[in-house]
Amino acid sequence: MYFDTTMAGFGGQGIMLIGNLFAYAAMEEGMQVTYMPTYGVEMRGGTANCTVVISDIIIGSPIVGHPMSVVVMNRPSLTRFGPTVKEGGLVVINESLVPDVLEDRPDLKQVRVPANDIAQKLGSDKMANMVILGAFLELAKVIRPQSVFDSFSHVLDERYHRLIPKNVEMINAGIEYAANNGGKS
Repeated sequence: MYFDTTMAGFGGQGIMLIGNLFAYAAMEEGMQVTYMPTYGVEMRGGTANCTVVISDIIIGSPIVGHPMSVVVMNRPSLTRFGPTVKEGGLVVINESLVPDVLEDRPDLKQVRVPANDIAQKLGSDKMANMVILGAFLELAKVIRPQSVFDSFSHVLDERYHRLIPKNVEMINAGIEYAANNGGKS
């Protein structure tokens, strides 16, 4: 088994956190993992992306030129990373901030998730990253959501452990949305 993804957005959207959670959960499931974060020069509002590769054999390189999937939280990320996805790949788009899809890539499964809107209805649009992660987990079907839930206490700083139940709620909302709307692009 081999799977890779790039997750991208603005700094401050929690891109590194969801990539880290995905990677840690894959390790918990016994997979080989690479996690490669890339930051823009700005503290907040600059670009942020990470690449996660998971495999059941040793991974030769963390660098992925054409990922199997991308998760994008903003339009610049869709513009930059969307065209690089392999034919037949998956693009999960935060529809709250990116209302369109890649029109010139009908070969991709493109799923729009109103992540900020869902998170806002549940109490905090700052947790839109967890909603999009939940949708991604449901669509990609490579890591069990429970593995991600079990990873929170290892990935999050202890001072944020009180937020784990809310994060789980957000992920479950994303899973539910994708289960009901996964074929919609």
